[in-house]
Amino acid sequence: MEITTQRLKLRQWKTRDRIPFAQLNGNPEVMEFFPNTLSPAESDAFALRCEKLIESRGWGFWAVERLEDQAFMGLVGLHNPSAPLSFKPCIEVGWRLDKPYWGKGYATEAAKASLKFGFETLELKEIVSFTSLLNLRSQAVMERLQMTRDPAFFMHPSVTKGHPLEEHCLYRISREQWIQSQA
Repeated sequence: MEITTQRLKLRQWKTRDRIPFAQLNGNPEVMEFFPNTLSPAESDAFALRCEKLIESRGWGFWAVERLEDQAFMGLVGLHNPSAPLSFKPCIEVGWRLDKPYWGKGYATEAAKASLKFGFETLELKEIVSFTSLLNLRSQAVMERLQMTRDPAFFMHPSVTKGHPLEEHCLYRISREQWIQSQA
């Protein structure tokens, strides 16, 4: 399954994506709101997991490329989180783009396409997104997606207790809210 937007293609992973993905995951600025950067081996393993999930079910965190030049930009898509979160079961929409692609609306454009796929193709009732309270850029994307922020915060169980990134906020959008936002 591939999704094409006005400027982007969300697609299955390719071997050529591994090097730029490892560079992105090794960049402390890109990974500022994750507990740590990833080594090239950890990045490759993550990309392989994404690839296998898409292969087995037809969706997941897709590789994103810019249509104008086929540049690999990062990942965007839907995921069933494995962490023991209090609001599971759930499907999340998420993104991680390399810094040259920030501030151009690419994350919002690709995430909107992912929401459309989730609600129209998968017929999901709700999609969530979450991030560290410190990650204002991702929260701004969630708000542009017209997701609603839950009033309560939560401590992410995969982040070390007491770490500055442990406290997270949760955003949600229901199928009905998404349909209304498309009108």
